[in-house]
Amino acid sequence: MHKIAILILADSESHGDMGRVSNALQIAKEFKEHGDEVQLVFDGAGTTWVGKLADTNSKMNPLYESVKDKVQGACSFCSSAFGVKSNVEQAGVKLLDDFDGHPSIRALVKEGFQVMTF
Repeated sequence: MHKIAILILADSESHGDMGRVSNALQIAKEFKEHGDEVQLVFDGAGTTWVGKLADTNSKMNPLYESVKDKVQGACSFCSSAFGVKSNVEQAGVKLLDDFDGHPSIRALVKEGFQVMTF
């Protein structure tokens, strides 16, 4: 079994950004379907995706829903900095602040996760 942490950093402003997030979710789904341990973390500009993906009118919502149970959380500091903290909270995604207001990537590595960034 593999341990994969997928860190979504992509902004939500361009078609390329949407492609990166779509790929991240698709990869999470593949690992999940093979029984691997998967964690999704939204950080930096990636926190802007949480509300968009949770929106049932979004084309990407079904893919997000298929891996929603693997969402570890979103960066607390960045959610505030990008003005999306309330969207993150409304989506029911945990705010992570393990290291100076940010998620601890070191903790994931220490737990044996391979970290992939998108």
